[in-house]
Amino acid sequence: MSQPSGPTAKVLFRVAEDDGSANVETLWAYDLGDDRYRLDNSPFYAYSVSVGDVVLAPVDPDEGRPTFQEVLEKSGNRTVRVILDPPLANGNSSDEVVQELISLGCSYEGANPGYLCIVIPQESDFSLVCERLTARNIQWEHADPDYSDLYPDDV
Repeated sequence: MSQPSGPTAKVLFRVAEDDGSANVETLWAYDLGDDRYRLDNSPFYAYSVSVGDVVLAPVDPDEGRPTFQEVLEKSGNRTVRVILDPPLANGNSSDEVVQELISLGCSYEGANPGYLCIVIPQESDFSLVCERLTARNIQWEHADPDYSDLYPDDV
């Protein structure tokens, strides 16, 4: 069965905050049937999911849309999020960072020119990408896997 030409649904994610509240993020996805969805964009706030992952997301009657419950199948993609200063623009120092990440096999999606999700495919060196971001003093965070998955003894 072939996928439709574009994503067909938005899957709702509730992202817990430290104060006990939750923010809502929706990600474009392909409806695979049986409450399964393949994510078609990167999470700017949700953790432990990446573009291409298949998730279980039954329709929540209160929300009226598919709502994330669990990851069923990992795509192999990993995600880190970066805050760029200065914001990304052709030829500036942030563009140099992004071009270096692209040369390492990564792609990106931007919420705005200063806040990007970097997608690290399975065949790219995750540790090297993280080392390069750190060496350049870029503000960044682990999103998938998240920090607690990578360093459970530090949490």
